[in-house]
Amino acid sequence: MPSNMFTNAVAAVSAAIMMASGPANTPASAQMPPNMPVPVSVLTVAPEDVPIMNELPGRIAPTRIAEVRPRISGIVVERVFEQGSVVKQGDVLYRIDSAPFKVQVDSARATLQRAEATQLQARQNADRQTALRQRDISSAQQYETAAAVLAQADADVAQAKAGLAAAELNLQYTDVKAPISGRIGRALITEGALVGTGAADILATIQQLDPVYADFTQSANELLYLRKAMKAGDLGSNKSGEAMVRLHFDDGSPYQHAGRLLFSEAAVDAMTGQVTLRGEFPNPDGDLLPGMYVRVVIQQGIQRGVVAVPQQAVQRDGGGRSQIYVVKDGKTAELRMVMTGRIFENRWVIENGLQAGDQVIVEGFQKLRPGAPVAAQPWKGASGKGAAKQ
Repeated sequence: MPSNMFTNAVAAVSAAIMMASGPANTPASAQMPPNMPVPVSVLTVAPEDVPIMNELPGRIAPTRIAEVRPRISGIVVERVFEQGSVVKQGDVLYRIDSAPFKVQVDSARATLQRAEATQLQARQNADRQTALRQRDISSAQQYETAAAVLAQADADVAQAKAGLAAAELNLQYTDVKAPISGRIGRALITEGALVGTGAADILATIQQLDPVYADFTQSANELLYLRKAMKAGDLGSNKSGEAMVRLHFDDGSPYQHAGRLLFSEAAVDAMTGQVTLRGEFPNPDGDLLPGMYVRVVIQQGIQRGVVAVPQQAVQRDGGGRSQIYVVKDGKTAELRMVMTGRIFENRWVIENGLQAGDQVIVEGFQKLRPGAPVAAQPWKGASGKGAAKQ
């Protein structure tokens, strides 16, 4: 009897446990009522104009670069500038020993004074011969000789003046000045060095870094395709006629100032098949340095009347084809194959498979199957032109 009572008690407890745990172990799909609409977030696509942006590798280059060279030969007695500083055009950078050139100026001035004295004597003689000739006292030969001597004296004066000007100019060149404004680099010579006008005598280098150039390259085939598409009317151009150019640093951070496209090379590099383009950027803070690697983002056209969807809305099937869930008749989910183009601002440009007004499911499609009922709500992350009215 006691054993039967124990057995009955165990059976009763087991039944109670099974009754308590049974509903909890039932699959979630079995608990949901059949054909219940699945809540999804949708975006109604609308045509928009999407700029064609290309990101290309580039390097920073100074807009102007000048090598500071002496224009005379002599001994450097002083370096005036501070290395790495900003200099202005005309600032004195070096001083060359001026004593020999002062002596040359004094000598040239004395030569001019002697030539002017000779000129004065020749003019007086010529005037005298002119007066005598008019009175028919002097011979024609004496008159012509006096005129020739005066002409020679005038030429000697002109030559002496040119020599004095050259000597004074060499004296001015003892102050080596900055040919352009910009940032000067390290000093390449020191005081006491003998410098001359040879090609190897470079005293310093000045680079103009505001603005700066960004030289970048693009495939010649891609550039040709864009130009053909624009001529055919498939692409639009900027209203201003100038391409918008922006920079990204090597770490991916954007540069705050926008630039403008200056030109593209007229020739293609035979080794790489690339065309070199150049943009100009303001550099007020000196963040861009010559030789720096950058990524240049350039707008090269506008693709008009296209539709774009968030990247998260696009799925891939086993064959790698793109597919999207759309809401059919506002009630059920339809799986549609689409052709994706390029990516713009984290969105896929859809080239085929979608039309304006289609409701694309952006969130919640993971629970769907084709034909399943849906409860559509506007996508909260929608923004910009692609977020059409819901």
